[in-house]
Amino acid sequence: MISRIDLRGEALPEGAALRDLLPRAEFDVEAALETVRPICEDVRHRGSAAVIEWGEKFDGVRIDSIRVPAAAITGALEGLDPAVRAALEESIRRARLVHREQRRTTHTTQVVPGGTVTEKWVPVERVGLYVPGGRSVYPSSVVMNVVPAQEAGVEGIAVASPPQKEFGGLPHPTILAACALLGVDEVYAAGGAQAVAMFAYGTPEEGGCAPVNLVTGPGNIYVAAAKRLLKGRVGIDAEAGPTEIAILADSTADPVHVAADLISQAEHDPMAAAVLVTDSAELAAATEAELVPQVAASKHITDRIEPALAGRQSAIVLVDSIDAGLKVVDAYGAEHLEIQTADAAAVAGRVRNAGAVFVGPWSPVSLGDYCAGSNHVLPTGGCACHSSGLSVQSFLRGIHIVDYTRDALAEVTHHVVTLAEAEDLPAHGAALKARFGWKVPQQ
Repeated sequence: MISRIDLRGEALPEGAALRDLLPRAEFDVEAALETVRPICEDVRHRGSAAVIEWGEKFDGVRIDSIRVPAAAITGALEGLDPAVRAALEESIRRARLVHREQRRTTHTTQVVPGGTVTEKWVPVERVGLYVPGGRSVYPSSVVMNVVPAQEAGVEGIAVASPPQKEFGGLPHPTILAACALLGVDEVYAAGGAQAVAMFAYGTPEEGGCAPVNLVTGPGNIYVAAAKRLLKGRVGIDAEAGPTEIAILADSTADPVHVAADLISQAEHDPMAAAVLVTDSAELAAATEAELVPQVAASKHITDRIEPALAGRQSAIVLVDSIDAGLKVVDAYGAEHLEIQTADAAAVAGRVRNAGAVFVGPWSPVSLGDYCAGSNHVLPTGGCACHSSGLSVQSFLRGIHIVDYTRDALAEVTHHVVTLAEAEDLPAHGAALKARFGWKVPQQ
């Protein structure tokens, strides 16, 4: 059901050589670019009509307008299961607690007497938040995108989610209800590359979408490819790939928990990655045995879980020690990393590369997906070595404000002139000399 990779007995290689030994899903965004390019160009030139037609082709339903009526949003909330509403409200409450603390404040540094640099944090004016449809329904992704944008102070928030044939071309009602709970009334029935293009270029027709400054949110390979294609025209958070869970565990871990957590991510998609890194052959064997009955008792067995666990992206990796395991998980850079070892908090404190780290047996990834308060929009494909998950900071821009007096400028002019001439850019120095009668002030 799941393969093994045995890295015991020899010194682990460094850098890319180690990464090449580890399982990873094939996710060729570059190849998908040629598929999404004509879609994005069509939306650029024909606007909403193109979004509607591509939605009909890919989602199997024809809609009259891409803008979801306000009545449909409020109606979805009115029809929401009370238990689901309560769970979403608690998810929102916890997410707000965490994200509110992330907001940066303006800070002024006095460099010299009379010379200051202030860093001011300004929210992006307008954002487009993408919420996937397809195999599952993700109201939690509405929460994870909208809350940090709101806490950052973004004024213009638009949400897009694919039209659903089952619901007359509207996004899933639970998605709409989550938008209503968050006070978002600008929602579009648009999915895939056409939704990203709609955000980037705008659709100027009545009922269309104004262009945004930033697009965030997970999606399939075509969403990722459209983000790559349109980056520069519009800001993006990341090119999200298939979901990943890595578990670093020793003999103290419970194989029932480990197997359940591997399956929890495998049920997302047949390309989902589930990786166990352990120094315990006994835990590896027990986990393999435990997967059999747990998979059999699951829902999405043949279309998602079994192909995900059997795929090249999933494996049990055997190592000599937890130190070696840390080296492996840092090389892997998982979206989600669970630490199920003795003294898990200390081990977690040594992790360098992960989208989010879950400490001990009572902090499973599923908690972070919904109600930990953390964000579940996280870097995939090893990008955790250089990128962070979605946060309030994702929606803020830092602007430096430079304010020097005449005396403060005079004091440093000779250095500026010297450096300008060293770079053969004398006009840079001349811009200062002009303020002092074309002479460098004496020090």
